[in-house]
Amino acid sequence: MHFHVITIFPEFFPSPLSVSLLNKAQEKGAVSCTVHNLRDYAAGKHHSTDDAPYGGGPGMVMKPEPVVTALEEISRALFHPWRILLSPQGIPLTQKKVEALAERETLVLVCGRYEGIDERIRTFVDEEISIGDYILSGGETAALVMIDAVARLVPGVVGRQESIVHESFSDSLLEYPQYTRPEEFRELRVPDVLLSGNHAEIARWRRRQSLLRTRARRPDLLDRANLSAEEKQWLTEESAES
Repeated sequence: MHFHVITIFPEFFPSPLSVSLLNKAQEKGAVSCTVHNLRDYAAGKHHSTDDAPYGGGPGMVMKPEPVVTALEEISRALFHPWRILLSPQGIPLTQKKVEALAERETLVLVCGRYEGIDERIRTFVDEEISIGDYILSGGETAALVMIDAVARLVPGVVGRQESIVHESFSDSLLEYPQYTRPEEFRELRVPDVLLSGNHAEIARWRRRQSLLRTRARRPDLLDRANLSAEEKQWLTEESAES
C-alpha cells in the first residue's frame, strides 16, 4: 500500500509516521508514505497556494493551480492512484470505507487548509472523505487518521490478523470488554467466565457483551449489524429486565 500526501505543512508528518505500527509497516515494506510539499508545485516568486475569495468573505481559499498540478504530476508516476480530498463535505470515513480503501494499491490524499478550497479542485479528485462532523485546522490530521486506519488492514502490518477481526466496528459493533491481570483490582473482579477456560462460553459472553455495549453506547450501529435470532433474543431479554 502506497500513500502520497499533498500538504503545505510537510513537517506535520515525520513524527507520527516514524513511531509504532506505521514505522514498523514501513520498515517491513508493507506500507510506504510519501509527503509532497504543495508549495513545490506553486508558481511565482512566493509559491503562493492561497488567495482571497471571489465575492468577498473571511479567510483565504486554496488556489486550484498548485493542487491540480501536484495531483497530475504525482499521479503520472503512479499506477491507478485513487485521489482523495479530505473535506468536511465528504462521505464519512467508516470501517467499511476503510476496508474498501485498503483494497487499493495507491492513495493520494489532498489536505485542505484555510477557509476552504477552490471548487474546481473537486473535478480532479476521485472522492471526498470526512473523518467526522467537526472542524479541524486542516486536512493533515485527517490524513494521518486515514493512513493509520487503512494501513493496519494491509497484510503483514498487524502481527495477528485475527485481532483485527474482533476490533470495534469490524462487524458494525463495539468491541466487548477486555481484562488482564490481576484478577481483582480494588474490589473489581474479572468476570468468572473469562477464567473458566471454556472457550465456547467465553465467545458467547463476549458476543453478548458486544451487543449490549453497542446498544447502550451506539444504538445506531445495530441497524447495520447482522444479528442471529438468538442475538436478537438477547437484546429483547435485556430490555425486559431493565
